[in-house]
Amino acid sequence: MAHAPRPRFGIMTAPSQVDYRDVLRVWREADAIAEIEHAWLFDHLMPILGEPDGPTYEGWTLLSALAAHTRRLRLGVLVTSNRFRPPAILAKIATTVDIVSGGRLDFGIGAGSRPNPPGARREYAAHGLPFHDTADAVGSLAEACTVIRRLWTEAEPFDFHGTHHHLTGAFGSPKPVQRPHPPILIGGRSSSTLRVVAEHADLWNIPGGDIEDCVARSALLDRYCADIGRDPDSVTRSIHLSVSYDRPGVTRDAIGEAIGAGFRHIVLGLSAPYPADVARWVTDELISTSG
Repeated sequence: MAHAPRPRFGIMTAPSQVDYRDVLRVWREADAIAEIEHAWLFDHLMPILGEPDGPTYEGWTLLSALAAHTRRLRLGVLVTSNRFRPPAILAKIATTVDIVSGGRLDFGIGAGSRPNPPGARREYAAHGLPFHDTADAVGSLAEACTVIRRLWTEAEPFDFHGTHHHLTGAFGSPKPVQRPHPPILIGGRSSSTLRVVAEHADLWNIPGGDIEDCVARSALLDRYCADIGRDPDSVTRSIHLSVSYDRPGVTRDAIGEAIGAGFRHIVLGLSAPYPADVARWVTDELISTSG
């Protein structure tokens, strides 16, 4: 009987209510620690927690800067809102980051924020962006994944005329470093999104908290993969777990539950302000005790 792949641990630093130099400090520290294999930002344009007028950095711009300042970490946005950028533009942005990083991008994408929390809804009107219903958002996500993959892989210009996206003479140059393309991670828990995961994703991420629900959603993904003839084990299960600095035992328990439930890609969410040497603390207190 084959052994399950070992867990792969990473960190997430939400680029909100923090200074750029603080995020850079944590990522550089993590880049020097082999046990931390990946690092992530989120994709919001305004704060969703804390002071509503606090600073929030654009995720992909910041990711490119961090890619240039690191050498080993795999990196990505957990997850890109497909509502914010047309897919052909996003494909170009992601390709640029993959090249800047030397082929270390994990491409995270999702349908985009639901109406809650309210802070996540206001950013659309504030930036002149439409907020369509969930069915529209999921349909747009599926088409976007198709368009982005084609731009990354096809050698000739193509036209695409879907329900949500229309491109004429679309062509991606340069191509990403990673071939055939960067791994695609799709985040979400709705049944409609899980169908998109089954068709397009290499990794699937879900926020932790209710491990029984996470397990049920993972089983539903298994079923959707089987429906289209895909091996469910070909989709790596990823989970985001919030880190408690004051009660590390609670976080260790959550990590153990997640690993026991088949989640092998663990993203540890770090809240700001970041303690000194936080990446080393995470490694010693959480990762080294959870293998």
